[in-house]
Amino acid sequence: MTSKNIGLQKLLPVFLSFVVMGFVDIIGVATGYVKQDFGLTDFVAQFLPMMVLLWFFVLSVPVGVLQDKYGKRNMLNIGMVIQAFGLGLPFVHYSFGMMLASFILLGIGNTVIQVSANPLLQDVSPEKKLASYLSTSQFVKAIISFSGPIIATFMAKYMGDWRLVFAVYGITSLLAALWLSMTPIVESKPDRKPASFASCFGLLKNRFVAFMALSIFLIVGTEVAINTNIANILIAKYGLTMEAAALGISMFFFGETVSRFLGAIILNWIKPQVFLLLTTLVALAGILGVFLAPVNMFAYVSIVVIGLGIGNMFPIIFSLALAQMPTRSNEISGLLIMAVSGGAFIPLVMGYVSTAFGPLVSLAVIGCCMLYILWVSFFVRKS
Repeated sequence: MTSKNIGLQKLLPVFLSFVVMGFVDIIGVATGYVKQDFGLTDFVAQFLPMMVLLWFFVLSVPVGVLQDKYGKRNMLNIGMVIQAFGLGLPFVHYSFGMMLASFILLGIGNTVIQVSANPLLQDVSPEKKLASYLSTSQFVKAIISFSGPIIATFMAKYMGDWRLVFAVYGITSLLAALWLSMTPIVESKPDRKPASFASCFGLLKNRFVAFMALSIFLIVGTEVAINTNIANILIAKYGLTMEAAALGISMFFFGETVSRFLGAIILNWIKPQVFLLLTTLVALAGILGVFLAPVNMFAYVSIVVIGLGIGNMFPIIFSLALAQMPTRSNEISGLLIMAVSGGAFIPLVMGYVSTAFGPLVSLAVIGCCMLYILWVSFFVRKS
């Protein structure tokens, strides 16, 4: 058997874990259906996605410490099983309380998956291919995120129950865990003391690691802020209907999906540091385009441009951080996934600015986030 085939045997089950990772994005359309089925108010319905996002902040570092002791593959399998169990709860009893429990387990399981999958991919990837492979994995995840609402709509319309998408995702999660458990992977084991909370948070004293963690915080925060605010901006600026304005959200995800596909190819030829600079400039151009767009069609194009710029920032930052301290990958992964909680904070800031000064002015929030990433792109080139 060739080394290439051996490599694929290890890569494919790890890539499948990124497919499973993308299942968490079903919470958007699921929240809408649960709100409709139980007659929830907008405020109460928001507790559902909150139950998912909360665990990224609470559990990321503890999971990074645990996987340093028990192994990345073992923790990744545990995460996929927990997620599968959570996806099965709505079929035990369908109630708002059970859906809260389902979302809690989905959040816990997905947190474990995200902390473990990225450093495990490092163990099965050639060093110079890590940035490209991480971008490929995020492209795979983006396809799942994009297709989830379509699958749920299909299940509701033609199968009579939107929850069947949970069944498909749950079974796939279990199969992915089974495949990975049967795949022999030699994990890197650095010659040092086991990770602890002190050693993990102590890494923030390193400027490079701290800057990377803040970058992830702002990047994910920007993605969620665009997802939740761009429709309001389009409505305020052009007087569009909600249906027409919601097209802007799809345009953003389309741009991100294309970006990650292209990034997986381009990163084989361009250094991640250089590519980060270029993509940040593209994102800033898109934000400026939305602000200045005279008609909504130009704004749609500019939103796609924002997605093209932002799409590869997460995998690039992640790969740069892991490459800087490969022996501390578990702890770094925990810190960076904890920073995903930026998705809960940046949208609040953007919402406050929108309320106080107007929706169009709120674009300045994500503009400032991207200006920081621009500065980081120069910093990492010097480092």
